[in-house]
Amino acid sequence: MQEDVTYIDSHKRSFLSGLSEDIWAVLIGGLLIAAVLAGFYFFNIKFTTPVYLWANGSDLISKVLAAENLILLAITGIIFLVLSSLAVAASGNNIKKYIAGFLAIFILGVFSLIIAGNRSISYYGIEYVVFALLIGLLLNNLFSLPIWLKEAARSEFFIKTGLIILGASILFTDIINAGLPGLLQSVLVVAVVWFFALWLCRRLKVDDEFGVILASAVSICGVSAAIVASGAIKGDKKKLSYVTTLVLLVAIPMMIVLPWIITKFGISEIVGGAWLGGTLDTTASVTAAAELVGPAATKAGVIVKFSQNVLIGIAAFLIAAWWVVKKTKVTGDQEKPSLKLIWERFPKFVLGFIAASLVFSFLIPANTGKQVSGILNSLRTIWFALAFVSIGLEARFLDLFRIQEGRPALAFVGAQIFNIIWTLLWAYLLFGGVLLPRPDIR
Repeated sequence: MQEDVTYIDSHKRSFLSGLSEDIWAVLIGGLLIAAVLAGFYFFNIKFTTPVYLWANGSDLISKVLAAENLILLAITGIIFLVLSSLAVAASGNNIKKYIAGFLAIFILGVFSLIIAGNRSISYYGIEYVVFALLIGLLLNNLFSLPIWLKEAARSEFFIKTGLIILGASILFTDIINAGLPGLLQSVLVVAVVWFFALWLCRRLKVDDEFGVILASAVSICGVSAAIVASGAIKGDKKKLSYVTTLVLLVAIPMMIVLPWIITKFGISEIVGGAWLGGTLDTTASVTAAAELVGPAATKAGVIVKFSQNVLIGIAAFLIAAWWVVKKTKVTGDQEKPSLKLIWERFPKFVLGFIAASLVFSFLIPANTGKQVSGILNSLRTIWFALAFVSIGLEARFLDLFRIQEGRPALAFVGAQIFNIIWTLLWAYLLFGGVLLPRPDIR
């Protein structure tokens, strides 16, 4: 009897340990979404989200550092720690070191949110992701990090989990309502910029593995797309960390300079917003930058960014298929590329992202989606804050110049400049009333 119990326990452990990081991200993200929906439907819970916004010292103490707000953050941290520890323990990693490191990263992530919550900083559109990255980079480049902190720096796992929750806000109805201009611009920008970036990488003698991750980051939606592409080709984690660091560092001046150009040269709000939506890498950065231009710019920017985000799943499949064909030709493998090989390359967490989008697009009433969006956005934001602190803890400034003699960084900047010019052209043609009627965005 004891042998049977031992067999069952070991079988369960082997099953859990066999789950990939992608599957754990889907399970945890899906569980959080399901818990929020269940709380709303069955228990009529009025969810409260943590407060990060403050204008002065008095605000900081009375709102952000108030006991009830700190308790709310602590509860969130404990839930995240328990859920993520399951994945870490199942994979056979040191759970004690992870717990210690996670608590430190969680505090640093919340600290970045509080810094970005200052009214003056928020006014200039500087996001928490910038501060989270910089905090991680400074710690990693100025000090020798303890092993227990490195153990918890799991940027891919954190951002994949956040992306599952992000799927709940990517509604197909919004994409349809965006109309032809938003969809056309997204396809034209993503396709042309991706191939240009890969071509430029090859011209600069940057290897294709680097090139695919870099091209996806520039053309689709920054860090999220880089992680999807890296998963599709089973890329080197060091190269992924390199690209994600570049994405965030280059985004800082873009968030400031592009809105200034729109205002300085009298570009219309709608065209300017579509331009920002196609060049900046996250919905939050698009919103922050577009709000410096005007409300119409914000709406146009979000429409275009949502249209690009929904291409993540399609891009993952195409990249996985292309990479399988390419590697087969290079290795001379006699086995023909098959759906099985493509499926093995396909990043499984993307399915969770698509599933969340489909559920909230077609199964969840729109009113319900709006009422739970606040808590879901808050949960997603904290996962992303953890991810960007971890990216900083995994990256080093000197690597930007040392790895392949800095050629990937040069390729990224060159591709981003092309992206800015190409996207502005199509934003003007499609949203400026040249090729199509000007969209009714107010």
